[in-house]
Amino acid sequence: MPSARAKGAACMVASAFGFALMAFCVRLCDDFGEPVSCFQKSLFRNVVALSVALPLFMRFHHAKPLGELLRPRILSLLVARSALGTAGIFANFYALSRIPIAEGQTLNKTAPFFTLLFAWMFLGEHVTSRQVRTLLLAFVGVVLVAKPGFAGDATLPLMLGLFGGLCAGAAYACVRSLRRHKADPSLIVLFFSFFSCLASLPFSIWDFDPMTPAQLLILVGAGCGAALGQFGITLAYGFAPPGEIAVYDYTNILFTAAFGYFFFSQVPDVLSFVGFVAILAAAFRLHNARSAAPAS
Repeated sequence: MPSARAKGAACMVASAFGFALMAFCVRLCDDFGEPVSCFQKSLFRNVVALSVALPLFMRFHHAKPLGELLRPRILSLLVARSALGTAGIFANFYALSRIPIAEGQTLNKTAPFFTLLFAWMFLGEHVTSRQVRTLLLAFVGVVLVAKPGFAGDATLPLMLGLFGGLCAGAAYACVRSLRRHKADPSLIVLFFSFFSCLASLPFSIWDFDPMTPAQLLILVGAGCGAALGQFGITLAYGFAPPGEIAVYDYTNILFTAAFGYFFFSQVPDVLSFVGFVAILAAAFRLHNARSAAPAS
């Protein structure tokens, strides 16, 4: 039987591919019609995820009282996870529409480091001095990708891409806590998707962008990728703590870079490439530090 860590790693890789597919579709959408706002993209993305999560939730939990599933502690964590995740989506989608998808997703994939930080701060999970130094290496990589002060019109999208990573990291720390409290994965995805739909709806109605049939189909694809990504990462953090499996989330960068190269002819510049390498090196260093740590 596969170990819990192996199951968590497999779920994380599946999640990474799902989120890479989502990022690809979000970027592709604007090539088939007039630009669509990040709020409208988020709405359609989450409607699809909601349509997947609701039947699963109803199938396995239709007989359980809602009060039993939404205990006060779980409800507060669900709200925090959903608010942080929604803010992260808005920031990430804005960035993806304006910078190369490999750079946007690399900034977003600072999330595992923020997850580790917040898990240490709020969940009491152990963090070593080597892991702290690794975080600094990752930050150097982020600076090389973002090039703050030298990116011109791309400065805001790059900074929002990084902000999206911070929000996602905090949201995944909430997911880790929810799974420790035995919250069901379908409930976590359902609550988040519903919350994000409600948050996106007023902005989408206020400034609705007409879409072509191709754009609608592409956003359905983004929703399918997002559903795979959400369920994958929710299950992954149920199997193992962030320090053990966060490294596998970085396969997302490889998937996203491949999409960008083959479909958009996006080739990172030298500094961005060095930044990618630094972040990946930090991820593997983090993984090795965790693997070498004595069991507690």
